Amino acid sequence: MEKNILLKIQYDGTNFRGWQRQPGQRTVQGEIEHVLQYLAGREISINGTSRTDRGVHALGQCASFVWDFPLPTEKLPFILNKRFGAGGIGRSGAPGDIRILEAREMPPDFHARFSCRGKTYRYIIERSGDIFRRNMAFQLADSLDHAAMREGAKFIVGTHDFKSFEASGGNPRETTVRTISDLTIEEEGDRTVIEVTGDGFLYNMVRIMVGTLVEVGTGKRTPDQIRCILDGRDRQLAGFTAPPQGLYLKEIYFK
Repeated sequence: MEKNILLKIQYDGTNFRGWQRQPGQRTVQGEIEHVLQYLAGREISINGTSRTDRGVHALGQCASFVWDFPLPTEKLPFILNKRFGAGGIGRSGAPGDIRILEAREMPPDFHARFSCRGKTYRYIIERSGDIFRRNMAFQLADSLDHAAMREGAKFIVGTHDFKSFEASGGNPRETTVRTISDLTIEEEGDRTVIEVTGDGFLYNMVRIMVGTLVEVGTGKRTPDQIRCILDGRDRQLAGFTAPPQGLYLKEIYFK
């Protein structure tokens, strides 16, 4: 009997060409499908909620797929994680750069992408200069005015046309209007942690938001300029695109 399975996934995006499968490239989707196909003995296609870019990490990415393999669903994380160990060679017990946190059966009409109602992203900025953290955070030497950044963030929260925060190269959208329900900026020692929750995000939207807020935090922009950026609907008005290393897909919410 066919089962509709939802996987909750963590991954270190450093050595992947992003989530989406690409011929001849190592991707998160490709690695997971490869192991599932090995188990099932036939082609398995998974549907991810979000197509993270090269270098972007995930704490709670989700993907769904349908299969009829006679394996208890609750055992899938253990079996898959064994195969992902040691870079996909498996059986060593060592952790790889993908980890399945959970597997559960869902109703037949569930789809990891189309059943999504919102996401939370986390972005980490560090001033440590730690070379061993260079792939896990945006290393920034400048100090940041967090109060100014929070003031600027107030203009982002709400329902707006975020065309100014969309990079070129993404899939065409019917609308660039999105709702941001929460945006927090916290200082944790030498780290700045930004978390943003919304009903959907445009291509590189979070990274452009972060880059713009960093420019506010370093005094290159005033907080109220963000309102003008939104009104202008022009990518050239917003700040730089923050690097992918600091971005984490934290959580996904379903209907």
